[in-house]
Amino acid sequence: SLPPGALERIAETVADRLRVPWFAGAVKINVSLVPPLVLLPVFLHVAALHFLLGLVILTSLPVVVLWYYYLTHRRKERTLFFLSLGLFSLGYMYYVFLQEVVPRGHVGYSQVVALTCGLILMLAALSRAKKDPGYLPIPGSSQKPSHQGLPNKSVRGSSSGLHGATTSGAASGRAVNGEAKGYARTSAEEPEGVKKDWCAKCQLVRPARAGHCRLCGRCVRRLDHHCVWINSCVGEQNHQAFILALSFFMLTSVYGITLTLHTVCRGRTPFVALFYCPGAYSDYSSALSFTCVWYCAIVTAGMGYILLIQLLNISYNVTEREARLALRDNTGRRLLGGLVIDTGQYNRGFLCNWGHFLSLGSSPPQRSAEDIV
Repeated sequence: SLPPGALERIAETVADRLRVPWFAGAVKINVSLVPPLVLLPVFLHVAALHFLLGLVILTSLPVVVLWYYYLTHRRKERTLFFLSLGLFSLGYMYYVFLQEVVPRGHVGYSQVVALTCGLILMLAALSRAKKDPGYLPIPGSSQKPSHQGLPNKSVRGSSSGLHGATTSGAASGRAVNGEAKGYARTSAEEPEGVKKDWCAKCQLVRPARAGHCRLCGRCVRRLDHHCVWINSCVGEQNHQAFILALSFFMLTSVYGITLTLHTVCRGRTPFVALFYCPGAYSDYSSALSFTCVWYCAIVTAGMGYILLIQLLNISYNVTEREARLALRDNTGRRLLGGLVIDTGQYNRGFLCNWGHFLSLGSSPPQRSAEDIV
């Protein structure tokens, strides 16, 4: 029998030794990058062999991805699996489109250019969304935080002062949607009258609507959620780019699906052809294209749901984090069949809410009195 932890140490050693030779030295490869690169083409080619194989594989793939998501989310782990799966899916679908669909002669060069431009714009928006979401600066060793005089007891709810400013409230002992355990609310209020939070993890006072991400280990301004598809948080600085990337993806994906179905299933509307295409499995090329269409349709449906929830939250000026906290505390109001949770705290009307969203990151964040002190 193996001693406890032996398998984990073996796996860590194998992951550390998995490197690729490079000019400046061997480059370490993240193990989570490998499965999508290997398994996705294999599964899609096997699914194209027969209708029943395609039904089983395309049904099991979303289940496996959701299982892996909940596994990593429960363990509070960061992984490149979803980002690798998304980027490789885009590249491989584009490759199949050029290799199997375009040579049939039913797709014009202008349509190929339009699809390529949509893909490039989506990748550009995704690259912007991968940048700083609005991390709050962590106090360095040379710059002591203004709360360094506070003992741990004061963080958990005592009435000790913050350089003369009183604090109140008990610490929260639970972590909800990235919230750090153990923070106290200060009595220092912003001009709008919204209280600020003291983050015990980052040792700083965070402004209103900011939150601590337990996966990134940082506090983010106007934290919405941690997105596994970009392996980063969505916050004040990259929320617009995130919505833009989702929108470009939806337009490009629907356009590519339509072009492929018009080629594989001639004479049928895209919606009818998606469910009834008699000649789809007449040859392997058509079967592979039809299988990739269904794979794209499943991914597009999932991303479309995410985009819908995001647009509804923006319309009511509520973040995903605030909605989950409102559900936990039973302070929110369910609207549209539970698709959106209106907290009522920041809702100023449809136009004002969208104007606020479009102005995110346009002005530098104001420093609070506690930060200046």
